[in-house]
Amino acid sequence: MSVPTGGHRVFAALYDRVLDPVERRVLGPRRAALVGGLTGRVLDVGAGTGANLPYYRDADEVIALEPDPAMRRRLHDRAGSCAVPLTVSGAGADALPATDGSVDAVVFTLVLCTVPDPARALGEAHRVLRPGGRLVAIEHVVGHGRPATWRRRLAPLWERMAAGCRLDRDTEAAVTAAGFVPGAVERFPATPSWGPIGAMVQLTATRA
Repeated sequence: MSVPTGGHRVFAALYDRVLDPVERRVLGPRRAALVGGLTGRVLDVGAGTGANLPYYRDADEVIALEPDPAMRRRLHDRAGSCAVPLTVSGAGADALPATDGSVDAVVFTLVLCTVPDPARALGEAHRVLRPGGRLVAIEHVVGHGRPATWRRRLAPLWERMAAGCRLDRDTEAAVTAAGFVPGAVERFPATPSWGPIGAMVQLTATRA
């Protein structure tokens, strides 16, 4: 997860501790399934404290991007958990450090709910991916039905509490609007204790 570049030191310090239960029970296995089989050159956008790093097995290279200094320090500390060649960068989602069509996979995990301009971030992902390249994501989303109404109402308050995270984004629609060919989509709750704020989606898409 990436946070705005002001350096949310307290947020970064608490992030892993707060998310540990849901990482162990829910997100960790999903991360492993999502990124473990990615091959070639992989961009992990908004890599946060490096929660994805232990799960990369088959990539030739992972470039982990994290613009927030406090989160990036923790990402560096976790670099040893990555079994494949790793580069850590301070670049953000709005200007990915790769040439057009030079990347095999782009990873977003708990990022598109936070970046100021998700359409631009997805446009950048589309630009750097080769034809046939994969976008994979696990994201906090608005969801559907009556709970979505509550998420929209809570979004401004939650954004202030959670370092910019928005509860009211429709990531599935945004991925399609960016020109990707949708693949598998699975909607799931993060954990029952998160109540109305816990709508998540795991998805894959392809650059045509």
